[in-house]
Amino acid sequence: MVIGAGYTGMLTAVSLAGRTRRRDDVTITVVNPAERFTERLRLHQTATGQDLADLHIPALLAGSNARLEVGWVTGIDTVARTVRIDDEREIGYDTLVYALGGAADTSAVPGAADHAYTLDSATEADLFARRLDELSEGRVVVCGSGLTGLEAAAEIAESHPRITVTLLGRAEPGGNLGPRARAHLRAALVRLGVQVRTGEIIKVRPDGVDLADGTTAPADAILWTSGVRVAPLPAAAGLTVDEHGRIVTDDALRSVSHPEIWAIGDAARITQRYGVMHGTCQGGMPTAAHTAAQIVRELDGKPVRPFRFGYYHAPVSLGRRDAVVQFTHADDAPARWCLTGRVAVWYKETVTSSPWPTFRRALKHPGSVMVWRR
Repeated sequence: MVIGAGYTGMLTAVSLAGRTRRRDDVTITVVNPAERFTERLRLHQTATGQDLADLHIPALLAGSNARLEVGWVTGIDTVARTVRIDDEREIGYDTLVYALGGAADTSAVPGAADHAYTLDSATEADLFARRLDELSEGRVVVCGSGLTGLEAAAEIAESHPRITVTLLGRAEPGGNLGPRARAHLRAALVRLGVQVRTGEIIKVRPDGVDLADGTTAPADAILWTSGVRVAPLPAAAGLTVDEHGRIVTDDALRSVSHPEIWAIGDAARITQRYGVMHGTCQGGMPTAAHTAAQIVRELDGKPVRPFRFGYYHAPVSLGRRDAVVQFTHADDAPARWCLTGRVAVWYKETVTSSPWPTFRRALKHPGSVMVWRR
């Protein structure tokens, strides 16, 4: 069973289906709240009213040994090896892949959950888009100066030039980029009219946010992109988790306390030689391909192999016509090279294009999908 049909969950499911398509002793159940696949990497586009492709999971899985069950996971019984769904169904598993990911941490600051929008789902992004259309003019504060906040602020400023956009975070945006990439990013924000402020947010109100230095950032709409939280399901099920609630994994990506459960993506604490991996699609997809390959090795009675991964880039869209791509060392430190402008737009659109062709290829030729990077 694979719970969660985002980028990592779907790639695991289709890779498993492709690798076991000639076996009659394997069935794969995918549990997800909706039939439609959410391109989460593009939700900042949804948030500004842009239409994305309508991708349906059942159509992709048709004819394979994988099926979709629609529902919210409300509990995991590791003794009975069952997963409970919100309609009170209980579905059994022999091997479980936990791929539920994370969400913006609106619990960290008072008022954020009540007064701020997020990009945690297509529905929430669409609600924010409707709010922007209502404003036509006004002030928007994007809380969080990481890559998600950066992309959202630039997208809003470009698509709604009469709205004043403020990007607010504890650190200067682009702090993890090299000098040239950082300079291009700052120039792009100036060109788009995005105001950048640094500070610690202590409270979110309906009409703005309060900072620790006593100042306020007034707003007609607030978008929260700061922090990551994961569901409490693993801890409630008795799995070993870290201080953030992420499942602690061994070097093959199995739970250290329940080896029949594999954890991938944002909800997994995965340690590499350079430290703990942070949540990105470039890291999540290899965890998925690796996990599918190792589960099949287990089915065949072979020892599983350790997961190895090194980062290689940090692509940031700055609206539809500009971008910056910082190439990195394996530990995510900026390397010498970067791309900017149109060539960076082409690069980012290429690497973040629809995952559907990759998923289809994994169904037919699972060995062609990258398993790990050393």
